[in-house]
Amino acid sequence: MSHFLDRLNFFFKKEESYSDGHGTVSNESRDWEQAYRSRWQHDKVVRSTHGVNCTGSCSWKIFVKNGLITWEMQQTDYPRTRPDLPNHEPRGCPRGASYSWYVYSAQRVKYPMLRGALAEIWREERKTKDPISAWTAITSDPEKLKAYKSRRGLGGMVRSNWDEVYELIAAANAHTVKNYGPDRVIGFSPIPAMSMVSYAAGTRYLSLMGGVPLSFYDWYCDLPPASPQVWGEQTDVAESADWYNSNYLLVWGSNVPMTRTPDAHFYTEVRYKGTKTVAISSDFGEMAKFGDIWMAPKQGTDAALGMAMGHVILKEFHLDNPSPYFQEVNELKMGHLRLVDYLERSEDRWHTLFVAHCEVVPLSHPKWHIFIAE
Repeated sequence: MSHFLDRLNFFFKKEESYSDGHGTVSNESRDWEQAYRSRWQHDKVVRSTHGVNCTGSCSWKIFVKNGLITWEMQQTDYPRTRPDLPNHEPRGCPRGASYSWYVYSAQRVKYPMLRGALAEIWREERKTKDPISAWTAITSDPEKLKAYKSRRGLGGMVRSNWDEVYELIAAANAHTVKNYGPDRVIGFSPIPAMSMVSYAAGTRYLSLMGGVPLSFYDWYCDLPPASPQVWGEQTDVAESADWYNSNYLLVWGSNVPMTRTPDAHFYTEVRYKGTKTVAISSDFGEMAKFGDIWMAPKQGTDAALGMAMGHVILKEFHLDNPSPYFQEVNELKMGHLRLVDYLERSEDRWHTLFVAHCEVVPLSHPKWHIFIAE
């Protein structure tokens, strides 16, 4: 009641002045301020990171009140690597700073979901059939296949439960293995940097049954294909801090400030040392504004641009004016993956000369073995 009376007396406040009228003291209620104080209160601080579709593994302080996340802040206790490198901290990005919104968002998927059309067909078949027979009945009926496949990309997901989706997946895998072979079962696992347990579980399951465990790069479609094609590995490269040791950086295929926000400061800081930076992108991405040169090839011509660059490098430093350093790198790094040296025509059949080896050694090393394969 007193609060109600205070509101009625809003325009009749008792005020006192001080400092010759430059300041006033009133008796109005300031309870509204408590909402702001409560917003930032916390019972404890725990350490965590954000591992969903991100390999940054940034360390964050998570402030918790009554078991709920109230807010987050970047940790600043990273160890120094060495004196001539900038600090790694603070690591984080705006997506991480707002991650608690996703945790409590109504859009967060908390339960297994099935496409509504498929769920309806599956549940109807399961009334009279065992799981494998039910899936066989669905896949052998063109009308039923079209009924749920035509709904892809249109939403219509309904809530299911783990027992149902486990049974459906197992039935589909068993049906495929029986009729087409285990190598026709293809699957993904979470990235190792997110969860080694989840990654190993999915990969081991597919491997033991004879299936095909695809790379997590295939899921995200962000693997630069030249790396495994040329070097035989998947971006097994130096960490981002090593950018600071470079005197020439060419950014191609990665919008560093957006996709590698925690590491982008190495890219910007090395420019103070005089490092030249070149950004190659058809669009004006965030990384382009840091480049001394921005190359914007027309969409679909980047492969030709890369081949032209390779042609110039090989011609000037390997053919016309070979340098000892380039030759050594070529022997130790590039030479070990030369699959085809030449083709020889013999008796109307092509023979391919392959080079195989057990470890990375110069081409002249006796461990290199040459064999002929048709």
